[in-house]
Amino acid sequence: MIPNYLNSASLLADSVENNLYVQIVAQLEKDFGLANVSLELPYKVSPKNLKTILHQKVYHLMMERFTEYLNLLYIIDVPEKTIKDIQATDVVDISNEVTFLILKREFQKVWYKQKYA
Repeated sequence: MIPNYLNSASLLADSVENNLYVQIVAQLEKDFGLANVSLELPYKVSPKNLKTILHQKVYHLMMERFTEYLNLLYIIDVPEKTIKDIQATDVVDISNEVTFLILKREFQKVWYKQKYA
């Protein structure tokens, strides 16, 4: 059964521990590419830096390019209900929660691919 995480740090730590981190980075790059949103990740990006870069990108999309933001969520397949359930009122907090939801969904994709490949 796929684990349920409470935050990005525990998700990324577990992904490193289970050798899924590289696949998550690749899946993020693939899905951002499919959504025509540039995501420039340094080679061998650390989990902490990945979360920071992703959070900044999500915040930027929410503030400057909302249509691309919605398209990205659709491409990644983040459930609309989970977005609506976010309780935060500040854009920074909302973008942080959305970043976690994106990482969580990408982790699920990679986890299922590994388990059933």
